[in-house]
Amino acid sequence: MSAIRHLVSIKDLEDQEFVTLIERAEYFKKIFKSDESAEFQKNHLKLLGKTIALIFTKRSTRTRISTEGAATFFGAHPMFLGKDDIQLGVNESFYDTTKVVSSMVSCIFARVNSHNDILQLCEHSKVPIINSLCDMYHPLQAICDMLTIKEHLDYSTNKLKVAWIGDANNVINDMAIACLKLGMDVSIATPAGIELDSGIAQVGKEIAARKNLNFILTHDSVEAAKGAHVLVTDTFVSMGEEYAKAAKLKQFEGFQIDEQLAKHADPNYKFMHCLPRHNEEVSDDIFYGKHSIVFDEAENRLYAAMAAIDVFVNNKGNFDDLK
Repeated sequence: MSAIRHLVSIKDLEDQEFVTLIERAEYFKKIFKSDESAEFQKNHLKLLGKTIALIFTKRSTRTRISTEGAATFFGAHPMFLGKDDIQLGVNESFYDTTKVVSSMVSCIFARVNSHNDILQLCEHSKVPIINSLCDMYHPLQAICDMLTIKEHLDYSTNKLKVAWIGDANNVINDMAIACLKLGMDVSIATPAGIELDSGIAQVGKEIAARKNLNFILTHDSVEAAKGAHVLVTDTFVSMGEEYAKAAKLKQFEGFQIDEQLAKHADPNYKFMHCLPRHNEEVSDDIFYGKHSIVFDEAENRLYAAMAAIDVFVNNKGNFDDLK
């Protein structure tokens, strides 16, 4: 029996495997948007009568809707298990809960606090674990982000630079590696005192060297934005950090993406944000302006979840011979 493959982070995937996930997301979007009944029915039978568990210890909008929608597309019943619904980590160990839940479902989407929680789930689960967010990675967001960039700027035919201006967090940990794997230059600007995770930085440097790409880490937001085809940011105050909001906002002064900063980017730049968004991160004229593709990006979370289910559940982690 072959080992179960889980989706934990983008860095764990071969370059072509990651490309395949984006192509599958693109494929399912085409089917979903065209309402091709024959293709709908064929895919709906793949997990008919099965259950997909959603273990969420952190609240969500896009992740929950997209995951439940993707499970339903394949005929599975999505079972939402919030932090108040099951015994996980309260009256029962991770090991016991994982053994029980994974014995009754075809897959577990896990949106949790600690990366260690994901690792424990992977270690003890009998079915694939899809990391739907932890404090270290957010691979589903990276899949949808790359699909969105491909649709609007086509990285396969254009040389692109992606500039991240904001915190060093789980989103950029996966997004940086994703962009580099696809041949894009990456520039990351964080405030002084905030550094990209050293392990991610090392992997990024290795990929950049292998592909002859620019991978820049800086504390200068203007430097990062210069010539960028994509400007990206995220929340400055993550869930669980609300107690430090005042200090965080002071630290991030000068890092809001506004018209003045955007002037340094390519004239045809696109703006992205994984949502939810706050005013301190990006001005209204950028977020709702002509360069923004944030709502296309949000919709693409659905197709990213479909791709993950198809590869890791329907095809048991085999990236070849997808049907």
